[in-house]
Amino acid sequence: MQIDEVKVSRRKLVGWLSILSLFTMVGAAFKPWKNKKPTTVKMLTQDGTLVEVDISCLPGNRKKISDKELQDWVKNKKAVS
Repeated sequence: MQIDEVKVSRRKLVGWLSILSLFTMVGAAFKPWKNKKPTTVKMLTQDGTLVEVDISCLPGNRKKISDKELQDWVKNKKAVS
């Protein structure tokens, strides 16, 4: 009689583990955070304030500036002030 109870409890354990793994796989397949793209970008204005700009308002041909250009820009802004 005790052997039958052990088999039943093992079956229950395996059943619950399979159900939990199934829910995990289904949850991983429908990740809503997987496809999110940022809609805004943080940018520094000429007066030194940080603002968020919508990506659709930016031109498509952007380029990164070099460190030297940034340092010159900051020096020019300090000289004007």
